[in-house]
Amino acid sequence: MSETAASVGSATSATSATSATSRTVVAESATPRGRRARIALRALQVLLALFYGLASALPKLIAHPSAVESFDKIGWGSGAMYTIGALELAGAIALLVPLLQSVAATALSALMVGAFVVQMTAFHGENAATPLILIVPLALIAWARRGQNAELLRVVRRRA
Repeated sequence: MSETAASVGSATSATSATSATSRTVVAESATPRGRRARIALRALQVLLALFYGLASALPKLIAHPSAVESFDKIGWGSGAMYTIGALELAGAIALLVPLLQSVAATALSALMVGAFVVQMTAFHGENAATPLILIVPLALIAWARRGQNAELLRVVRRRA
């Protein structure tokens, strides 16, 4: 019986070694492509963070005349302008924080859905494509970085 157990054990070890080797080979062959994908995704996150921080949030937070005019036309006033600017800036910063990337991309996507609705209703569709275009890379980031959500949940539960 011990001979059978030993042969089964060695066969299992051989199978494990073979599958571990085959996994390693697969991982090695995918590494350059995976590395390029991670770099491209990170570059996209940085570009979006710069856009949201500088081109979108900053004019609202410094009360640039164009932003003030837009929010007056909507009828929301300066309070909403500063709030949305702060949310965009927070989202831009969070896009650069590994633990918050997926949540930030999801939140900014929701903000873009609201921006699309406002563009369609208050501005008669003028520039309505911009929020829709921005949703695409944000959705990609949210999906690609979704593994961070479980880690974020663990951190939040640990501190609670």
